Amino acid sequence: MLDVLVVGAGPTGLVHALWLHAQGVRVRIIDRTGEPGTTSRAMAVQSRTLELYRQLGLADEVVSAGFRTPAMNMWARGKHRVRIPLQEIGTGISPHPYILVYPQDFHEKTLVAKLQSFGIEVERNTELLSLEDKGEHVEVRLRRADGTEEITSARYLAACDGASSTVRKQLGIGFEGGTYQHVFYVADVDLSGLDNTGEAHVALNGEDFVVVLFYDSNGKARLIGTVRDERADHPENLTFDDVGHEAMASVGIHVDKVNWFSHYRVHHRVADRFRQGRVFLMGDAGHVHSPVGGQGMNTGILDAINLAWKLAAVIHGQAPDALLDTYATERQTFAHELVKTTDRAFSLITADGEFANLMRSYGVPLIAGAAFKIGSTREMLFRMVSQTGLAYKDSALSEGRAGDVEGGERLPWVNVDGQDNFEPLPVMGWQVHVYGTATPEVRAWCVQNGVTLRQFAWADEHGKAGLKQNAVYLLRPDTWVALADPDGSADTLDAYFTSRSYVVSKEGGIRE
Repeated sequence: MLDVLVVGAGPTGLVHALWLHAQGVRVRIIDRTGEPGTTSRAMAVQSRTLELYRQLGLADEVVSAGFRTPAMNMWARGKHRVRIPLQEIGTGISPHPYILVYPQDFHEKTLVAKLQSFGIEVERNTELLSLEDKGEHVEVRLRRADGTEEITSARYLAACDGASSTVRKQLGIGFEGGTYQHVFYVADVDLSGLDNTGEAHVALNGEDFVVVLFYDSNGKARLIGTVRDERADHPENLTFDDVGHEAMASVGIHVDKVNWFSHYRVHHRVADRFRQGRVFLMGDAGHVHSPVGGQGMNTGILDAINLAWKLAAVIHGQAPDALLDTYATERQTFAHELVKTTDRAFSLITADGEFANLMRSYGVPLIAGAAFKIGSTREMLFRMVSQTGLAYKDSALSEGRAGDVEGGERLPWVNVDGQDNFEPLPVMGWQVHVYGTATPEVRAWCVQNGVTLRQFAWADEHGKAGLKQNAVYLLRPDTWVALADPDGSADTLDAYFTSRSYVVSKEGGIRE
């Protein structure tokens, strides 16, 4: 029987299938559309996503194909208000300390090609008609492109089928929230007229605004803006000529060619539950929110990776079913927090009235410019937007504290003389980090249990990052810290696994 059926071949579904396959799970991925989308509003690939892409050798490929945004410029009423450097904004925090623009349509092609390299094809024009959880598996009815139907089964089903998820609706899972009143547009264009070609721009002109994101050095960019007048009542008739051009004109933007144009409404919703039996919701099927901060696609990708290692462990008999419940608690909690955060920012950006216009024109650029001059504030903002600050401290999987690092946090990134502690393992799995010297008991435990031990010679940089000398840091397969033990005890490691009935059967080793 198939292990996992993935429904939906956007970035979330594609990443989920990739990570499942890499961990020995039999996977099938379907999508009701005939081809990948060619119009998308997701643009940024955040640092945490790139860090995890290193697990499958994807990071370098995505970075080389993407565009590192040098800076963000803010304009108001035709005047340049502030320039915020972005090229190395996360230096010392991540191996990817920049903002990378890589449009979703290009991104999906990269992920599809990676799947194909493993011999897995996305089954297009294949629609899920119905599903039934039989207790030991999920039975689904599919319709192929030629109209024929198929009944098939899988041990688990991953719903990555978007905000209008068929799976979520058939299961009767609520999707509480609302819809913002404004209509937004995104346009792929060739443009000229801006002196700082390649840098991002936010132009504010009264109620009109436009965001300019270049994705190469030859003037190719995406424009994002809003439609506020009576034209928003019938968005199906909108063209690029219909949208407000005041903000574009105020900064001298000249659109030489419109390659494509689309419009959309923004929702803010979170599903009532992310798991129902053997079915899981991920990405937009479980949560949708405003595009502020470029969080949507990246959040779906992190959903996919979070669940993939847990499904693999349960399917391979290395963990009980209860492990799967931690997906829902970890990711649903984050989804609620994200919706609240982006909702506040989005409400400020789109608020109506003269006071709101004044705040956008003068207050926002002033506050943003001042905030980025303060190192601690700049670091906090980078960690939030890049999702390197995302933690699962309240998870049942998180335990202990050693130095400044708690269970559930992302391990601090440290590079000492070219030795990178985020270097991926040959095979995804649990790993133990010791900065200093591991005890013979810890070394023996790791060998006996097939957990890779990575031992780093202690350096001042480790202490500055908040790590404790000779402590034990147990990392989950998705590289978040599961256990932080200041005493560096093998007994503590053993208790962590035995108390949860986890076993590890993959070949480990000791890496100095």
